[in-house]
Amino acid sequence: MPLSPSSSAQAAREVVAQRLRDLRKSAGLTVAELASRCNWHHAKTSRIENARTAPTATDIRLWCRACDAVDQAENLIAQSLHAESMYTEWRTQVRAGLKALQDSEPRLFQDTELFRVYSSTLVPGLLQTEGYAAGVLSISARFRDVQLDDSAEAARARVDRSRIIHERGHRFVFVVEEDALRHQICGTDEMAAQLGYLLTAGALPQVSLGIIPMAARERAQWPRETFHVYDDRLVSVELVSARVRITQPSEIALYLKAFEQLRADAVYGAEARALVLRAIEALH
Repeated sequence: MPLSPSSSAQAAREVVAQRLRDLRKSAGLTVAELASRCNWHHAKTSRIENARTAPTATDIRLWCRACDAVDQAENLIAQSLHAESMYTEWRTQVRAGLKALQDSEPRLFQDTELFRVYSSTLVPGLLQTEGYAAGVLSISARFRDVQLDDSAEAARARVDRSRIIHERGHRFVFVVEEDALRHQICGTDEMAAQLGYLLTAGALPQVSLGIIPMAARERAQWPRETFHVYDDRLVSVELVSARVRITQPSEIALYLKAFEQLRADAVYGAEARALVLRAIEALH
């Protein structure tokens, strides 16, 4: 089965819910008795225990106090906050416009030494030209009904951010499906410029660009959702509805395993350049 970031986020919520349920049972309290001690309706207790409602920090403190387990409250609060931060809805992220989204988390990029990016559908953001990025972001703005359509400014900000591939102290490993070279999401001239830039960027000593041919046989991995790995500490996965941040070591290990298998399916050097040139020829 494919990795499911939304399932991972839900699983993290369920761990917190199970711990709270175990505290209640260890204290010998029924659902109704705990609700009475916390001064809320018993249905709220059930929703929290079944991971349908995320508890607030106050909820957790009241719960632990009712179960005579005050010493466990802060740890549970931290675990719950982590679970909720894994799943950040796109509509929240784009509220301030697409440019603000490009400008977010500057320290993450500066602090990362090894970037590993797998993309099944698009040229990775760090390798996008301004014309191509504008096409991607314009589609995103229309789809999400963004009130402030600043996709042109966001494209410039994305290109500015991608200059990091020229800075010392960083390495980049990209694995891209050949399909991504064929999806024409901008004008023909802009698409040609984008593919041409791949030839240039892929030749940089700090960049490894692998392309998985459409005709690849006996693949170790089928095409997965696009994901970014920042060193060994964070995986960011892009879904239609959300961006999921994964920090659990066991889940990061799964993504790294998938990445290495996808990387092994790719071709490099002259073979990769030939696939890019073929995509350029197909534009005309």
